[in-house]
Amino acid sequence: MIRLRRTARLLVVASIAALSTALVPGRAAAQEAPWAFASWKPLGDGPVFAGTGGGTWDSRIRERGFILVGDDGVFHLWYTGYDGPKPATMSLGHATSRDGLSWTRDPANPVFSGSWTEDVCVVRHDGGYQMFAEGKGDVAHRLSSPDGIKWTDHGPLDIRKVDGTPIPPGPYGTPTGWFEDGTWFLLYERGDAGVWLATSADLKTWTNRKDDPVLACGPEPYDRGAVAVNQVVKRDGYYYAFYHAADRRPWKDWTSNVARSRDLIHWEKSPANPIVEDNCSSPVLVSTPRGDRLYTMHPAVRAFEPAGDR
Repeated sequence: MIRLRRTARLLVVASIAALSTALVPGRAAAQEAPWAFASWKPLGDGPVFAGTGGGTWDSRIRERGFILVGDDGVFHLWYTGYDGPKPATMSLGHATSRDGLSWTRDPANPVFSGSWTEDVCVVRHDGGYQMFAEGKGDVAHRLSSPDGIKWTDHGPLDIRKVDGTPIPPGPYGTPTGWFEDGTWFLLYERGDAGVWLATSADLKTWTNRKDDPVLACGPEPYDRGAVAVNQVVKRDGYYYAFYHAADRRPWKDWTSNVARSRDLIHWEKSPANPIVEDNCSSPVLVSTPRGDRLYTMHPAVRAFEPAGDR
């Protein structure tokens, strides 16, 4: 059974947050605004989608999958599959659903296996799709598709520091794309030790907005060990980042959390975090014909609906 935040605990946390806000000038206005997306309850008793359990290329699934709802109301899930404890590669699968709960795997699966592809974020753009994903070694790369089925890999993302020089060698993963007013925004993590923000006008060269993380670990215990953003949505003048976190290293039990910002640079974490616990991570919000729904993607796909006053 999924363990969520109890109402009493939320009230205590909110009271403490309100008191600390009153003592810090300039933060009151932001804290007074009601928090969205802070309370969820499970839909059903178990996963709505998972690995097959053996004998297929996707006997297991992992990391972030991504869900979009088409104009015809069909849910589309892109997910990462692999077939063993030490896989040679990670491949991309696709599944569809009429209700977001019962899923049918695409007979063309895996729809992309040309390069290691996991931890995916999909953005509709100009009639097609842009995908930001991790490659081998946790190096972010970009793919594009006209239909969400046939994908072309454009190689690793070229990310530069503020001064235009390349970021230091090493992993840079969980890439999350956002497009607004002619500019692409990219949130990415380095070793889950913090989240950076870069921008691009052409999807080819990305430049950090600052060379320090815009979302750092801690100071609360639940995310002192790791943070990584999975999705950005915009609602009522705020950007909301859904992110997964861990309280220690080595990583074991992950949680799902939410933060908000007015500018994608300065982030405020919800006092209700974690919003989902029990190793349900990589959260993605989906706006459905029946309202908002939260899906956690790792280590299997679970669905949640709003619980109480959000």
